[in-house]
Amino acid sequence: MSAQGLEVIDHTVQITHEWINELAGRLDWASRHSALRFLRTTLHIVRDHLLTDELAQFSAQLPLLVRGMMFEGWVPKRTPTKERSAAQFVEAINAKMGDTEEYRGAEDIKYVFELLNARLSVGEIEDVRVSMPEGIRAYWPSP
Repeated sequence: MSAQGLEVIDHTVQITHEWINELAGRLDWASRHSALRFLRTTLHIVRDHLLTDELAQFSAQLPLLVRGMMFEGWVPKRTPTKERSAAQFVEAINAKMGDTEEYRGAEDIKYVFELLNARLSVGEIEDVRVSMPEGIRAYWPSP
């Protein structure tokens, strides 16, 4: 039992640490902070590509804390024009991660998607992949 009696919070913190550690391991990055930043950045860009209903279904499978980070700062009516090409998708991530020493660019994006494949239901991953532009799906391997 949690010292504060708030097991749901303790659990989501634990699960979020597991996700971050797994992503850092997949990336072979020493910085857990950078791995978290990369996860958040990629989820923000994915979020901006999904229709509201699909976004709600996708986010429901994320740990509570990760879900909160995904929606952090989001104002739906101010969602930027969707990046429709793979190049624009990658550039949006590069613009936010370019100052991160361990970030190698587009080759790292697949590791976030592999983490999502490993942690979320196959059906939801397939629904989200199908809703993404074809070029972006090339970075997101089938589960």
